[in-house]
Amino acid sequence: MLPFENHSSQPNLDWIGEAAADVLNRRMGAAGFLSISRGDRLYALDRLGLPQSFQPSRATTIRIAQTLDADSVILGSYTVTSDRLSATAQILDVKALKLSAPIQQEADLKNLLDVLNSLSWRLARQLDPSYSVAEQTFLAADAPLRVDAFENYIRGTIAEAPAERVIHLKEAVRLDPTFTPAWFALGMAYFANQDYDEAAATFGRLSKDDPRALEADFYRGLAFFYTANYLKAEDAFAFVSMRLPLPEVVNNQAVAASRRGHDGVPLFQQAVTADPKDPDYHFNLAVALRRRNDVQGAIREIDQELKLRPQDTEAQTFANTLKDPGSVKVNPDRGKAIPDDTLPLERIKRSYNETGFRQAAFEMEQVESMRLASLPAAERAAALVKEGDQFMSGGLTLEAERQFQSALQSNPSSALAHAGLAQVREHSGDAEAARQEAQKSLALSPNVPAHLVLARLDLASNQLGAAATEVSQALKLDPANASARGVKQALESRGQQVP
Repeated sequence: MLPFENHSSQPNLDWIGEAAADVLNRRMGAAGFLSISRGDRLYALDRLGLPQSFQPSRATTIRIAQTLDADSVILGSYTVTSDRLSATAQILDVKALKLSAPIQQEADLKNLLDVLNSLSWRLARQLDPSYSVAEQTFLAADAPLRVDAFENYIRGTIAEAPAERVIHLKEAVRLDPTFTPAWFALGMAYFANQDYDEAAATFGRLSKDDPRALEADFYRGLAFFYTANYLKAEDAFAFVSMRLPLPEVVNNQAVAASRRGHDGVPLFQQAVTADPKDPDYHFNLAVALRRRNDVQGAIREIDQELKLRPQDTEAQTFANTLKDPGSVKVNPDRGKAIPDDTLPLERIKRSYNETGFRQAAFEMEQVESMRLASLPAAERAAALVKEGDQFMSGGLTLEAERQFQSALQSNPSSALAHAGLAQVREHSGDAEAARQEAQKSLALSPNVPAHLVLARLDLASNQLGAAATEVSQALKLDPANASARGVKQALESRGQQVP
């Protein structure tokens, strides 16, 4: 996603170009495409010797895409006249070197997010004509977000001065405390400023279901590590490695464990196996093996490290010590750690491969899709509904609708998939579509989620008696359901008894 070009002759509106790339990136990722982030784009510009603010020609755009191994590039432009925004986007097929027909969207500038989200939906449909998520779900994804909060977020991400980044991002989260991308960017700004306590606290604001939770916890782990809070650092790295066991994460988990006096050998071995060409992993494993009294194993690993990085003076000194019989201490209690404070410290990885993270997540999703495809239709639909419910509980409605739609493709008679879609439609403000989906669900099988959708819709339209009936049906199915009890209390507070 390249920033849109500003054709309005108003430099103060340049931020809208980055705003377009940001929204498109988030929406395409939620739609299931492996999108390339702003960080990747800046990396490609750097590799090509170009400044970050460079506006590429068509030929340079192709070079950037080829550097990033991208199949398609979305590019566009916008104009603003009398507070009226007009945006145009096209898809460049990198392999075919062909541009799609332009897509145009226009609205008042105050509806900037609607314009960009609608463009995103239309582009997703152009990239994948079978894509079935509703446009309204895209529009509702940023519905609560204030444009001034979003503007401060974008200005904060593109500001060059660290202090200016923090000012804009703090204002963004003040204006909209629920906008988690701004919290993540603020955490990264604190981290870059080496304000690790603030960074750890800010990253902690993201829920474990957030799309950037893994990235946030990687840097949160580093922030804890740099303040010598090794237990919390280990826990943060462990959260990431359980979901994406990339070598840099596993390595850092092991380093944090080692700082606490625990044996890091198994985790360091896992990192070496995953990436045998990284010298730091061999170095760390050598240190951990030496601490374990396994001198020969340590020599084997440090020799491998020096083959990969011959100029590493610390490793060379360590190797000489290991190979000098007079320098090697051995704990007489075989297998126990040696009481030797002269060992070098294991090395932490200070950054992660963002592309590797997202590529691994994408590949895991593909593997899971293949596993689901092998299941009987009813089981596959049930598994997809479960995933959709998890996305829904995390507020990720686009991702949730994808799963519910896929569930219905597998099993059109899935009552819970229709109930899930009813919740998505309710969230996006389409009350009529939500009611229709809930009624389809109940016609297939009684279930709590569909009854509660109808209850909330009736409550919102002041149909208290109908709402009470729906809540009563839900409680008969699940007397302990917390959501049903909540709606019941809301009804009773308005004088409506629930039978």
